Amino acid sequence: MTPSENRADDPGVGTAEKPHTGEEAAAAEPSDAAEQASADSSSTRVTSERAPRREAGEEPAGPSEEDPSALKERLLRVLAEQQNFRRRLERERDDAVRFAATQLIKDLLQTADNLSRALQSVPPGLPDQNEALRNLLAGVAASERALQDTFAKHGIRRIEPAPGEPFDPNQHQAMFEVDGSECEPGTIAQMVLPGYAYHERLIRPAFVGVAR
Repeated sequence: MTPSENRADDPGVGTAEKPHTGEEAAAAEPSDAAEQASADSSSTRVTSERAPRREAGEEPAGPSEEDPSALKERLLRVLAEQQNFRRRLERERDDAVRFAATQLIKDLLQTADNLSRALQSVPPGLPDQNEALRNLLAGVAASERALQDTFAKHGIRRIEPAPGEPFDPNQHQAMFEVDGSECEPGTIAQMVLPGYAYHERLIRPAFVGVAR
């Protein structure tokens, strides 16, 4: 067998790959470049979608710069608001403690009214004729004075307008009008029930009759 026949029968010789020519290499390069460009385009699109958008002409975000005088004014305003809030809380707390006994005072006013009515219900001169009645009235009067002294000690003021005084809607409540009174029209002609105030808070107005 000749050497040429041996090369023909050898399968490795017949199937060996041929080296690429210059034209084939040049044709393969554009395909690789296109794939790389597509990948770069996809990456750029994803990055642009994730990045925050800015309006045209908008400057990039950076550390804010504020006028020192404006900053100082804003700080002073915040401090003033905090101080006012603290003062309001303190005032509300003091009022809550100061006026906690308001309902108790209202209940005690009924006792004061009953003692006063008991003294006024006795006809003049009758206690002089009855020693027991005289002693009873003396005890009632002492109890009323002790209760009024206790009221004054704790800042409870009694409101007793006299005839002829101007009518004050902040302290008086008109119950009726009085005709033929010697008082000027619009003034108090008669007191029906005294009023009471606890410090500067009105507990009950004085019930009065007003001259017509």
